[in-house]
Amino acid sequence: MEGNIMLYNDNTGISGKVAPLLRGENVNITIVEDRKELFRLLNKNKMQLLLFDVELNGMDWYNGVELLADIRKHSNISIIVVSAQKQESAKIMALNAGADDYVTADCNPLELLARIKSQMRRYCQLMQTRYAVGHIYKVDGLEVDDLYRSVKVDGREVKLTPSEYEILKLLVKEKGKVLSIDQIYESIWHMQAYDVDNTIAVHIRHIRQKIEDNPKDPQYLKVVWGSGYKVG
Repeated sequence: MEGNIMLYNDNTGISGKVAPLLRGENVNITIVEDRKELFRLLNKNKMQLLLFDVELNGMDWYNGVELLADIRKHSNISIIVVSAQKQESAKIMALNAGADDYVTADCNPLELLARIKSQMRRYCQLMQTRYAVGHIYKVDGLEVDDLYRSVKVDGREVKLTPSEYEILKLLVKEKGKVLSIDQIYESIWHMQAYDVDNTIAVHIRHIRQKIEDNPKDPQYLKVVWGSGYKVG
């Protein structure tokens, strides 16, 4: 694995834990603390992943989440939030704002490395379309083009994050088959699923908001209560 990732803020000192492991993978890490520099580097499209170290307490946390949402409006880069906050509500807020993954600062560095590699692999697949295998998957008016890594609904192009794209593609390819939350997570993140219900639920909600005319009464992405999700 080779590439470039960016760490915005280093409140938790996570860089000291993960930087040696990244060097062993030929991955460069750039630490940024200025918002203008953050967006400048994002606009250059030379980064494959953003580690977003969210402030820990009070209004700083909410300001961090607002910035995360603003980043997501301008970029589809893979984003992993790193935070000392362990509350499930904090994780949900970060995912709702556009994060692809959320880890606590006290996690095993090898686990974080595995999550980084998974997200970088997915982002590179999304951006480097010329290397993709050409397949088009359709369910009524929903079209997933794996050559151009694009999604259209009734001819209208829909912008998805790398994680959202992979989840939708998986379900469309398995049209009509119900996949459990654990199956979805392990297929996309390539890690054992553990307490990931909210992670998948948030991504599913975002996908519905983008592809469905009425997300509360979905035409394509449906829940099968007690079992999982399916398309078609």
